Amino acid sequence: MSFKDKVVIVTGASSGIGAATAVSFAGQGANVVLVARNQAKLDNVTSLCFEAGKKPLVINADVVKEEDAKRVIEETLKAYGKIDVLVNNAGKNTTVTFGSQDTMAALDDVMTLNYRAVVHLTYLALPYLLQSQGNIINVSSIASTKTFPNGWAYCPSKAAVDSFTKSLALELGPKGVRVNAVNPGPVKTDIIDNMGIPGSVSDKVWESMKAMTALHRVSETQEVADVILFLASDKARGVTASRWITDNGAQAM
Repeated sequence: MSFKDKVVIVTGASSGIGAATAVSFAGQGANVVLVARNQAKLDNVTSLCFEAGKKPLVINADVVKEEDAKRVIEETLKAYGKIDVLVNNAGKNTTVTFGSQDTMAALDDVMTLNYRAVVHLTYLALPYLLQSQGNIINVSSIASTKTFPNGWAYCPSKAAVDSFTKSLALELGPKGVRVNAVNPGPVKTDIIDNMGIPGSVSDKVWESMKAMTALHRVSETQEVADVILFLASDKARGVTASRWITDNGAQAM
């Protein structure tokens, strides 16, 4: 696969699936736009992209903030003049227990990043994706259909992403823009650490996740990145409105 001179925006690009995806696109010749909030981690991914093949454009932004989202599009167009691929990857979970005092604040927090920000950035990028006949990949989760303890906010947010993906694919298909979702199962990222769970506990969490899959394993981020690159490529020119599940058989359990 070659993405030579294609312009690819990746949100949540400072770590995990986003970082692996950004580096993979850079290795295939793409002009990658890294979008995230953690500058130190962005600097690290920038170096990896450069080593892989191409120095990216780095935008320190919080896609939840409307002005930041607008700036992502503006700076991308200023640098490259077009947008070919949008990877909506930024997301989060919560440890708040339903019924606690912070329930509604936690719901707003998760839904705003996992769903509203996806819709908003897609809305802003759409005119340019129509021009390029580009495509959109939304990073969802098997949690959209398979729930887990304390998933009361995260699971519905990913179900919304799946529904948005299919609805938008139907609307944009006649206009030449493809829209797909990637639905990973357990993937070894820093999402557990970002939830504030101590390292000793997070190790047990990852082990328990292995037991939830048919293959008894947790995916590496590169595995998901490979699926994203395929969906963004011409090899997937007939693929839209799809959910690509990469979960080591978790949904069969």
